[in-house]
Amino acid sequence: MSISKTELLERNEGKSLYSYQKGAIDKIFTAFEESPDDYHLLYQLPTGGGKTVIFSEIVRQYLKHHKKKVLVMTHRIELCKQTSNMLTEFGVVNKVIDSKADLGDQANYSCFVAMVETLNNRLNDDKLDISDIGLVIIDEAHYNSFTKLFKFFSQSFILGVTATPLSSSMELPMTDNYDELIVGESIESLIENGFLARAEMFSYNVGLTSLVVGANGDYTVKSSEDLYTDNDMLTKLLQAYEERSKGKKTLIFNNGINTSLHVYDTFRRAGYPIAHLDNTNSKKERALILKWFKKTPDAILTSVSILTTGFDEPTVDSIILNRATKSLTLYYQMIGRGSRILKDKKTFSVIDLGNNFHRFGPWGDDLDWQRIFKSPNYYLDAILSDEDLESNFRYEMPDELRAEFSKSDDVYFDIQKTYVDSIRNGESSKVVLVRSIEQHARICTENSEDVYDALALAKMLGDDIDFRIQRYTKCISKSTFNFVEWLKGDYRKKLNAYLRSNFDEVFEEIHGYAPKE
Repeated sequence: MSISKTELLERNEGKSLYSYQKGAIDKIFTAFEESPDDYHLLYQLPTGGGKTVIFSEIVRQYLKHHKKKVLVMTHRIELCKQTSNMLTEFGVVNKVIDSKADLGDQANYSCFVAMVETLNNRLNDDKLDISDIGLVIIDEAHYNSFTKLFKFFSQSFILGVTATPLSSSMELPMTDNYDELIVGESIESLIENGFLARAEMFSYNVGLTSLVVGANGDYTVKSSEDLYTDNDMLTKLLQAYEERSKGKKTLIFNNGINTSLHVYDTFRRAGYPIAHLDNTNSKKERALILKWFKKTPDAILTSVSILTTGFDEPTVDSIILNRATKSLTLYYQMIGRGSRILKDKKTFSVIDLGNNFHRFGPWGDDLDWQRIFKSPNYYLDAILSDEDLESNFRYEMPDELRAEFSKSDDVYFDIQKTYVDSIRNGESSKVVLVRSIEQHARICTENSEDVYDALALAKMLGDDIDFRIQRYTKCISKSTFNFVEWLKGDYRKKLNAYLRSNFDEVFEEIHGYAPKE
């Protein structure tokens, strides 16, 4: 596909672009020029980098210098409308092909925007003339639903755009459908140059071994809902919000409508301004909720996946991942919702309640996209299992709780090491919990004036106790639900009994004098 000198000179006639966007367009047009008409090119750029702006300018330039038409495909109706509006801003007259569109006037248009399923139906019914489509652009190209349409465009140049060049189906790797990947600006580069906000990331370790992986390769909704609707998890979510996001405009992502409704009820009862949104809401309801979210400074919006794409609200200050995912793409999409920059917004918070940071690394990590594109299984096989991830966890007290134990230099107790040492010394594994209780009692006593203070502190150690019990049951390879629950309750009883019986003695050992009567 040749490019004339006139076309090169007229590249800057469109909407104002950033230098990295212009550079990307030059690379893509160079690929046009040097490749056959049926070449399949993939372009990667992070969420917030302006993919729609880039391909809208490509459409404008292409139509100006070629006598063929352009088709832009998306996977959601919201993206169709946004894409159409952006193309219009670039001076490209376009027609949206939805289920109600009249195609009698299609000859009057050089650019079409369509959702994949609608387009598939129209093509199978032979209602759309595609004989003169020279360029096909696919937004969110990692979704494998687009590949079924490739057969209709065997003589067209296909440009796929995505933030994550990793297929939604490992059985259909992107390298099987695209000839080349062009990697755009990195997240770190966009942050350094003031195009994206920096994520301040906070992770809360969560036991995920109860989750089940479904046929799509990600955790099932049912197993996720069983975990995340549990009262302890809802309490942990609320505490995490209050510690890291209170007062900030917050998006909460869940894996299941029922979970989102539980989250809504939990925050509403706590007195926070919150709304719930899912795909069962009408267009009017959705518009009203999003309008409220936009104008309310400390608004909280809980949803499932409806806002991962096609949603742009720069005032979002905090993202909460109240779910686990095995999808790198979804991980980046969710966090990307908070990355839009404003004059007074250079950073945003991310709270992870699904061990996603441990699984994928920090958002904006220096990933080798070329290697991921060419060898996706190599990347996926390197991701640790949930059991392996959790075996490396170390419980850390939240800052507010740690302040209650400020007189203790170290509050950590290594269950696994204590277990290994006890076995080597020929001791019963039960001594592990005995020593753990003694250590818990010591730090409670160390930060108390009397036994009542110590008992109050012991009540605050619930998460630490649960973590130790989970680690202990893995060591002894006995982790039935009933046994674990019994052990948690038994530990608490024994800790309280130990404090009542031994407080005075431990206090004097620590301070060198007896507690006041």
